[in-house]
Amino acid sequence: MSIKNLYNEEAREKIKEMAESIDMCMMSTDIDKKPFHSVVMSTKQVDDEGKIWFLSGKSSEHTKNIEKDGHTYLMYSDPGSFKFLNVFGKAHLHSDRDKIKELYVKTDDAWFDGPDDPNIVAIHVVPQDVNYWDPKSNKLVSLAKMVVGAITGEQQETMNEGKLEV
Repeated sequence: MSIKNLYNEEAREKIKEMAESIDMCMMSTDIDKKPFHSVVMSTKQVDDEGKIWFLSGKSSEHTKNIEKDGHTYLMYSDPGSFKFLNVFGKAHLHSDRDKIKELYVKTDDAWFDGPDDPNIVAIHVVPQDVNYWDPKSNKLVSLAKMVVGAITGEQQETMNEGKLEV
């Protein structure tokens, strides 16, 4: 693996690219407690500042945890394309109806009664410590390199990894 740390705008672009393309993540809250609470969340947006946005129910356990302590851990994983993103950050709750309507899509009807549902809250996570892993090449080339490495015993450079500092 080669280390490629990214900073500022380049880091924000990498977070946006990976979080929006992977979409689903595990959001962990109440992380000082064992076991901490985790729930599957769909990424709605990564804004120009690098904040990662979600929609949630006001009465959910993770929303209550964020009210107490916003420290949050997001784990994105797309093993099919060898892409992984871990984000530790601070979550904030928003009741701004305009933002909720901006983030809301038709499939959210499975959880809410439309964008005006009084139970919806927007969450944004400000990344504080971010790590990523993604392939240097497409999936087939990466798999071929892994096979070569397994046969020859030589390590192959298949992945980029690094810290993203916003």
